[in-house]
Amino acid sequence: MAVAPAATRPRPGGGRLFIIVGLLLAVLAFGGVFLIGGATGGAGLGGPSNTVVIAKQSIPLRHQITAADLETAKMSVAGNATLANTYDNVNNVLSLISEINITKGTVITSDMLAKDINLVPSGAAPAYLPLAKGYVAMTVPTGEQQGVAGHISVGDYITVIASASLTIFKTGSGQQQGPTKVVAKTVFTNLRIIGLGPASTGVQPASGTNSTTTQQTTSGVTSSLTVELTQCDAEFLTWFLSNTTVRYTLESFKDYSPTPPADNQDPACPDITRAGGVSQNQVDAKFHFTAL
Repeated sequence: MAVAPAATRPRPGGGRLFIIVGLLLAVLAFGGVFLIGGATGGAGLGGPSNTVVIAKQSIPLRHQITAADLETAKMSVAGNATLANTYDNVNNVLSLISEINITKGTVITSDMLAKDINLVPSGAAPAYLPLAKGYVAMTVPTGEQQGVAGHISVGDYITVIASASLTIFKTGSGQQQGPTKVVAKTVFTNLRIIGLGPASTGVQPASGTNSTTTQQTTSGVTSSLTVELTQCDAEFLTWFLSNTTVRYTLESFKDYSPTPPADNQDPACPDITRAGGVSQNQVDAKFHFTAL
């Protein structure tokens, strides 16, 4: 009866050739990765070399971005990827409005943000405005000439100028001598805009991609501005709106506060219960119209 031949036993050390070939291929692959990484500016073995802004915490829809929401991270770009619509500086994102819910750790891109809250769908709007403790929101009227031709947007800071005849500060029967004296005075500075009226036109997202050649890409002329201030200042501003001519000026972005207002630190008006009403006497004592 035929018997199958025994299997040939491998020779001792016969697998060394394959081990040596494998090591050579690994060395060649390592060298290729090193060369490619050097040619792409260090995105390979040198590690990520591009700074991007990411969400430090979850950011809800229609939220005005603050420094506490952001941080930076390093990342590399592979292939044909681009970082053109990302941000490399936290300051470039502050006060913009989130158009979507942004999860923690997400790279912030310009198509996630808008410069004006009126551009963002309101279906999932937050139940409250982002007011600091001790502040209230107040809506004031505006127009083209009064409101800087519509250049005021959410997140901007404005000043308020009141122009009035000194006769409104006179008490008693004394008559003013000579021509009527009118005084214009800056009465408020650094009022933060947290909302615009419904007449907004020409608003654009943070990326500016929806601009047209026939429309100026600003927030447009609005019917009102919503500002953030203390309750005491709200009483004074109401008096000025009722008794004087009020104009607004738009501050340079270089003069803006780096963050939204902190909790109210005004010792004269620490909370809304300290607002006790104002008359022309309190107005003149605080703003010194007749002393000019």
